[in-house]
Amino acid sequence: MKYSYSPRGVCSQRIDIEVEDGIVQDVKFLGGCNGNLKGIGTLVKGMKVEDVIEKLEGMTCGFKKTSCPDQLAQALKKSL
Repeated sequence: MKYSYSPRGVCSQRIDIEVEDGIVQDVKFLGGCNGNLKGIGTLVKGMKVEDVIEKLEGMTCGFKKTSCPDQLAQALKKSL
């Protein structure tokens, strides 16, 4: 299943996710800190959706109450 999510409160503008049988197959961020977000996408590839949510949910960025990793967790929660 492919899913696009519009994050809120962060620099990235869209998160495109592909999940198959509860496993993250691919994650791409549009906008934001390119290198860091490519790294996050690579690190979560092959992980169970629930594990990614558990690890990333609640992370903040500077003074913001959310972050791109947290928004990825939110997107994955909505995709379940």
